[in-house]
Amino acid sequence: MFKIAIPVKDNTLQFVGNAGHTPHFAIFEMAGSGMFRSFNLLEVIANPRSDLDHHDHDEEHHECAHDHDDEEHIAQHNKMGTALDGCRYLVAKRACKNTANAMKPYGIKIVKYNGNATQADTILKEVAGSFI
Repeated sequence: MFKIAIPVKDNTLQFVGNAGHTPHFAIFEMAGSGMFRSFNLLEVIANPRSDLDHHDHDEEHHECAHDHDDEEHIAQHNKMGTALDGCRYLVAKRACKNTANAMKPYGIKIVKYNGNATQADTILKEVAGSFI
């Protein structure tokens, strides 16, 4: 068994493709293998970044205006790695280099999702073959 994080809007588990700019993360636990895999929702946690305003623009297609090497900006991304510590995977359509770098110290691998599903549980089933 291991944990998987997936960016979501809220408790409805509506997928948000941009991992760095999501309002929340749903944390699932995967049990079993092959056709016996199952995903159980453990919790939905808030994205710990304090530099985001989820009401002003479309986070899904947002492009950072920050210098990606700005220490304060990097520190905000690092909060996500700390919050997701204990997860083995993060599923996302988009993740900038700072999000990817924030996951590395915790051993969290990013699994890219390219489909059109909008619900976290459906997406997990579609990418289940990527989890080893």
